[in-house]
Amino acid sequence: MIEEAYISPVAGSLGTHRYQEQDMSTSEQVALVTGSSRGIGAEIARHLARDGFRVVVNYAGGAGPAREVVDAIVTDGGHAIAVQANVADPAAVAALFDTARDTFGGLDVVVNSAGVMKLAAIAEFDDAVLDETLAINVKGTFNVCREAAKHVRDGGRIINLSTSVIGMRMPSYGLYVASKAAVESLTQVLAQEMRGRGIRVNAVAPGPVATELFLQGKSPELVDRLAKLNPLERLGQPDDIARVVAFLAGPDGAWINGQILRANGGMC
Repeated sequence: MIEEAYISPVAGSLGTHRYQEQDMSTSEQVALVTGSSRGIGAEIARHLARDGFRVVVNYAGGAGPAREVVDAIVTDGGHAIAVQANVADPAAVAALFDTARDTFGGLDVVVNSAGVMKLAAIAEFDDAVLDETLAINVKGTFNVCREAAKHVRDGGRIINLSTSVIGMRMPSYGLYVASKAAVESLTQVLAQEMRGRGIRVNAVAPGPVATELFLQGKSPELVDRLAKLNPLERLGQPDDIARVVAFLAGPDGAWINGQILRANGGMC
């Protein structure tokens, strides 16, 4: 174990804050993944469990899919629990973190995977869809980041999910990319605020990924066209994104901080 000393401003004054660089490969590490009952989040939870993390599988709706993820992890010899919490509710998020701590003794990695994607022309969105998107994608990410900043152990990781569509100016994606642009800004600011604690804060920005969330409402022709936006000419798979998250969560990602990793097969 390597011990390092940092000078950190606390409550307006200077103080020395010491932390031990953690071995992120040990089986005692704990990861919380929001929105992990299906899709990318579920694959992230399973991948981190295979890497030895004890995993908190968060879900907002029905418990069935989350329990299936937990059962799969336990069957493979891992440790996991499922905890319901709506990330848009600050009290529910605080209780989620309390449960994770009480069950596993602490937290080392938090992955913000919960999100919604509603597509329409800006002029066609009603206030209900606007409020839902901002509540989950922006406020939800903020709520989780706020608790993570308080509870993640020194040397840990906070990993948010954004989108590679941000820079493409694609019609109908206006509300979604606006919410994810906020996520990227939160990520970069929080990375600076974690100075002195050795906590790395990054975001992964997937391109099109073959999940229920992405495929819903799209014709086969549109899906094929989107798949060919990148030079590899295929949709991403949930495991493509999970492996990037696992890299950031593990020891090999220790020098990556405050960054947005665009995992999209080369999509411009």
